[in-house]
Amino acid sequence: MSAAIDTTPDAASPASDWRSAADVPWRSADAHRPLELFATCPQGLESLLADELAELGGRQVTADSAGASCIGDWDCAVRLNRESRLASRVLLLLAQGPYRNDKDIGRLAATVPWDFVLEPRMSLRVDTRARRAKVRSLNMVTLRIKDAVVDRLREVSGDRPDVDTRSPDVRLMAFVDEHRALIYLDLSGESLFKRGWRGRDDKGAAPLKENLAAALPLLAGWTAGAPLLDPFCGSGTIAIEAAQRIAAIEAGGARRFGFESLPGYRPAQAPAANHNSPRPRQGHVVRPAGTSVFASDIDPKAVGTARANAQRAGVPAAGIGFKVADVRSLQPPRGLVPGWIVTNPPYGERLESLGNDANMLALGRHLRSAFAGWTLAWLTSDRQLPGRLGLRPRRRVPVMNGALDCRLFVFDLG
Repeated sequence: MSAAIDTTPDAASPASDWRSAADVPWRSADAHRPLELFATCPQGLESLLADELAELGGRQVTADSAGASCIGDWDCAVRLNRESRLASRVLLLLAQGPYRNDKDIGRLAATVPWDFVLEPRMSLRVDTRARRAKVRSLNMVTLRIKDAVVDRLREVSGDRPDVDTRSPDVRLMAFVDEHRALIYLDLSGESLFKRGWRGRDDKGAAPLKENLAAALPLLAGWTAGAPLLDPFCGSGTIAIEAAQRIAAIEAGGARRFGFESLPGYRPAQAPAANHNSPRPRQGHVVRPAGTSVFASDIDPKAVGTARANAQRAGVPAAGIGFKVADVRSLQPPRGLVPGWIVTNPPYGERLESLGNDANMLALGRHLRSAFAGWTLAWLTSDRQLPGRLGLRPRRRVPVMNGALDCRLFVFDLG
């Protein structure tokens, strides 16, 4: 992973240039000072994420492994957290430099004025990731960074922060490659795919992270307002993400973020967020005539859960057309031009209910006949799926679904 600092006059300033609390970007009078940001995402979504960062105001955007970097001011950093549908986390670069060993990384961490980033009463977590790193122990790198934070705060205040690996107030992330170490402040807190509207017990049989669900239609070529159907909707994540995009509802409008806990953070610097319900974001709103997003499932309980999730997610009542239906007899919604079927069926029991390969071939024939002219995008870890459906994929897009190495198979039906 890389995030090279630009050397032009417009380049971002590192944290070592913060000479006083007034220089800290989240409480600085100069809210438009450029910062270097890195947004992480599931592997396979990097190019889409780079496009999204540019749409949300990022400059000098570069796609990288498992994320994308950009230059943006503090308002941009807040906007990326609240509006990105694809990012997992948004990180602010604090320091970077070459190293020979873990001691060098500790000295790099010591250049950051940590008393501007957290207070002794706050808890801390440090995570370290590496790619071809020249260090013997990542745990030692983590310890060096933590010690640099503790030493600075003890020197300034006489006290030290606690370490909390589960629910820290401030999270730091270090990335170490073959030549450089980079230290970031996590601005997101909990991963951004946790939108804030989902309940504890409503994930369905095969939970799909929201940012991946938001990406699947885009990977298939769908555009907001075109017909979209998920016939194995489960808890409704794909349909809800699509409907929120159409209604221009902020992805993170119903949650809190890590940057809100930073010392001296002033909410008035950014538009006020309603943490109880999602809200429309600023900018253009796509308002197609009638419902264009549809979700069905053979399980009535799953459809009920999906409907409740959509309501909590702020989707308008007519934003998604729900239906209890067996995919083997499902027909396209009436009056619509051909659109996209985008789905992530559970890998276990719901596909097993279709029976043997003969039934899967019958399903492929039904989809090709009933949905002639539509595009089918099916996420699966089963490399044999096209043959089982009797369909020839137009595209195979590698995507990581958590720890599962999957493919999004895209078929032209008809």
